[in-house]
Order: sequence, then C-alpha cells, then structure tokens
Amino acid sequence: MKYAIIETGGKQYKVSEGSKIKIESVPGVEGQSIEFTRVLFVSNGSDSQIGQPLLAAAKVAGEIVQNGRGDKILVFKKKRRKGYSKKFGHRQNFTEVLIKEISA
Repeated sequence: MKYAIIETGGKQYKVSEGSKIKIESVPGVEGQSIEFTRVLFVSNGSDSQIGQPLLAAAKVAGEIVQNGRGDKILVFKKKRRKGYSKKFGHRQNFTEVLIKEISA
C-alpha cells in the first residue's frame, strides 16, 4: 500500500491514493486540481523514502471535492460568584481533497 505524509496548513496528514482528507481552507473551486510539494515521507510497502525535512522530487496530486465550514464549536466562559459569563461560537473553514496520485 502506497502512502505519503504531507504538510499543509501547519499540520501533517497521512494520505494514500483514493483517500479523502479535510485540510485548512485553500483557494480554489470544486473540481480544480491541487498539488502538494511539501512531502515529508513516501512509502510503497517494501521501501520508503524519508525527507530531511522534505523530499525534493516527491509530489502528491489531488482534486478539490468541496469547500465548506465545519460544525460549530461553542465556547463558554464563566467566573463563579462574579456575574460574569460569556458564550460564543466558531465555525472553521475547510477544503476536502481527494488524493489522486503519489509520485516519488
């Protein structure tokens, strides 16, 4: 099984061909191709390549499936006996990507 570890949006993701991942929002429309060049590790079962810190020739190609917003996260702050309470929410933007090809 061929897989790679890529870095995007300050996070690292383990991806394989045909898998879908949700990453930090990137500019682009649905159906547009996207290429990840920050590849840290590639393995195809028998042998593997480790970057120091990146692999120069490795690329991961994908296609944007969806741009959206995640579920609402509620934040509630309270200080007891002070009459202070504060409640607010946040929805994080994301981009869902279908991984097409891993080339090393």
